[in-house]
Amino acid sequence: MATARGAIRTPDQRLRVFVSSTLRELEPERKAARAAIERLRLAPVMFELGARPHPPRSLYRAYLDQSDVFVGLYWERYGWVAPGEEVSGLEDEYNLADPEMPKLIYIKSSDRRDDRLLELIDRIRSDDNAAYVSFDSDEQLAELVAADLSTLLAERFDDSRNRHPIGPPTAPPRAEAEPAPLDAAQPIPPTYSPLVGRSREVAEIVELLRTGDDRIVTLVGPGGVGKSRLALEVLELARHEFADGAYFVPLENVLEPNLLLPTIAYALGVRDTGEVSVEDRLSIVLAGKRILIALDNFEQLADAGPLLVHLYSIAPAASFLVTSRTVLRVRGERVYEVPGLGVPDDSVEATAETAAASDAVKLFVARATAVRPDFVLDESNADIVARICSQLQGLPLAIELAAARMRVLTPRSVLDRLDKQLSLLVNAPRDAPARQRTLRSTIEWSTNLLSERDRALLFDLAVFSLQFTLEAVESLGAGRAWAGAELDGLDDLIDSSLVRRHEATDGNPSYSMLATVREYSLEKLRESGEEAGMRAAHAAHYLELARRLAPELKGAGQVDALIRLERERSNLRSAIRHLVYTGHHDDAAEFAWNLLVFWWIGGFFGEVRIWMQEILDSGAPMTKRTSAIARFYVLWMRMWQSPDPEVVDGFVQVRRDFESEGDEAATAVTLGCTAMTRAQLDGGDRTAARAELERAIDLFQRSDDGWGEAVAWVTMGRLDMLDGDNEAALQHYQQGAEVSRRTQDAFAITITEHHVARLLLFQNRLEEAEPAFTDAAYVSATLGHLEGAAYGIEGLCAIAALRGQAERAGVLAGAAQEMRKKSGMYDAAAFVYHPAYLEPLRKAFPELMHDAEERGRRMPPAEVMRFALPADLQEAAAAGLSRK
Repeated sequence: MATARGAIRTPDQRLRVFVSSTLRELEPERKAARAAIERLRLAPVMFELGARPHPPRSLYRAYLDQSDVFVGLYWERYGWVAPGEEVSGLEDEYNLADPEMPKLIYIKSSDRRDDRLLELIDRIRSDDNAAYVSFDSDEQLAELVAADLSTLLAERFDDSRNRHPIGPPTAPPRAEAEPAPLDAAQPIPPTYSPLVGRSREVAEIVELLRTGDDRIVTLVGPGGVGKSRLALEVLELARHEFADGAYFVPLENVLEPNLLLPTIAYALGVRDTGEVSVEDRLSIVLAGKRILIALDNFEQLADAGPLLVHLYSIAPAASFLVTSRTVLRVRGERVYEVPGLGVPDDSVEATAETAAASDAVKLFVARATAVRPDFVLDESNADIVARICSQLQGLPLAIELAAARMRVLTPRSVLDRLDKQLSLLVNAPRDAPARQRTLRSTIEWSTNLLSERDRALLFDLAVFSLQFTLEAVESLGAGRAWAGAELDGLDDLIDSSLVRRHEATDGNPSYSMLATVREYSLEKLRESGEEAGMRAAHAAHYLELARRLAPELKGAGQVDALIRLERERSNLRSAIRHLVYTGHHDDAAEFAWNLLVFWWIGGFFGEVRIWMQEILDSGAPMTKRTSAIARFYVLWMRMWQSPDPEVVDGFVQVRRDFESEGDEAATAVTLGCTAMTRAQLDGGDRTAARAELERAIDLFQRSDDGWGEAVAWVTMGRLDMLDGDNEAALQHYQQGAEVSRRTQDAFAITITEHHVARLLLFQNRLEEAEPAFTDAAYVSATLGHLEGAAYGIEGLCAIAALRGQAERAGVLAGAAQEMRKKSGMYDAAAFVYHPAYLEPLRKAFPELMHDAEERGRRMPPAEVMRFALPADLQEAAAAGLSRK
């Protein structure tokens, strides 16, 4: 800070604000800035107000030496470079300003600037003592300047008064009955960038405060979700509802509960002279006042919650807006959970238009443009940016840190490195609080507030993927410090916004952690040397879950088992991967075999095949059963995608291995797969296939496996159709349908009903086929079975084509094609029949069909269900596929 040295004096000892800008292009803005400065009774120091016959550089230095704050106004022009000089007067003024002087920089919006001005602005952004913001009009600038200077008066200059006297001596203490007036209090801090999104949240919170029904509105959420920024926006909009003002009280450096009231008093302009208690002073100041007080970062003062109750008791007209990572749990509190920003739908490729509609992407673009003005969201990067925002779960802090990397990285580079996001996103703006400078510091600051028990639980939870259940947590507790206190610990972590609770339709809640919190916790778990043990316990729990639910995947309990497994699918994947990677191949294979129906319905065979191939490629010793299971899954994919005689031979060997193990159920399944593969081969041995199916059916019946038997009857019917015997085929399909209905196996019902419908289609019995295809698609969708839903859509596509409904047929064709891709069963030649029905329409209406098929390919599966099915079936089907 500069001190008075005599060359230039203002009429009094007011704070001096130096204003730097080009003169002509920003004349209205200079007038607006001057008016704002003078409105605060400060002294503007401007070239046009005191231009003396001195050389320019000497004049700049004289003005700057007598100034306390530097205000820079920049637009498009860099300014004139005098002969013999290397920089313009504009840049020279900035260079000559005391490095310690606070600098407020205002950049007028423009899409064209002089190159050297761009370089100067880029350098300013790295200045520790410079804060910058964009503006559009001189009216907006005046408001920004006034608000920013007010904040400096209240915060920075008050703190530094002992080092740099800037005014007359402090007035003597007021009398006891005359506490400082509220108009001397700290104003709402300025925000240096517009709030992106949050219009709904702002409106809802403002309404909660306006009604006054809840004395304390607590904004709860994890670090980096934007609670403080949201609170500032709410304060700005809600202050008009509070006749006596709205005030912002930062608590980030307040750790002792007994400092809460003095801190609030200080922010309101009430000073504690010791003559009377702070509580009494506050009661005098707040008496009858309709006032809103925002308390930011309350979590480390959770024990001071009752003081707030006392405070609003002595100030009945006051309301409190609190930001915290933990619920206060006091009377009069209304909790408002702050979510992440909306992210694009990751089930479809984002375009520039769809990505730009997302609040998360808007924030990314805004911050990326700030560090790299030439950054543009376009078709070349829209999907990548959308995926970045989705991976960061809409967390504003994470998005801002990622966008800051646009200075040196491309969006693709950021996306590729997100698996190491904590080491990547390391630099936040230097004027941000320390805890926001990195995601690590944000999370660590929060976890340090936990008890040792809860902190240990949090780190142990890092082995879970996405959502997890209380049962799963309890199963991992043996020998842990938190064993027996799982529920209380989870509640504490939820209150601290480190864990989230999700309500399930079946009444059983699940829990989750933000990816950034999980990564930090996992690092801590790894540092403790206990990661391996916790991962082993995690895998053991899900292996047991797979064993327990395997029988339920066939028959009446199928839907409930699928819902349970779908909720746990990320953990199932994580567990089996761990078993494979740690060489527990027997357990991994058994895990995979128990969930065969789940992998099928869920369309996860691609991943399972990879794990099983890794087992086979490991060269490690394994049991015959493990080898058979691994080979079965590898062959399964080839059976559908590229059937050949080698696949038949492979299944024959797998079947023999299962037989030697005495596993009749596995033998029956493999016999069915062998017959299915033969049926798809040109010139395949159908006699052998029938014999294999007959034996499989016998084994399924002996083991009371209705699912397997129904599927085997369907395969027998397919052989009949290949032999041209449609009547026999229909009979076999109906036998399968009867078994599936008897055993109440929804998956088997969809398979058999689809085949019945297809045969009716081939016989041109459209009125009978259409409801059968509709039912098959509907039940498959409610199961979340993408492949089965695609079969039904293909049937409806063929019916639409036969009826001449070109656009509907095209949309359904494109949708079915994309659904097959997602299911891992794309282009299974033996089951693809509908294209033949489309050819006449493609020839007659080539452009219409092309556009319709493209439209269908872009549709999310849930939307396909709404398009294809009758109104009364649409939402249940869409909901089922939305789980995918």
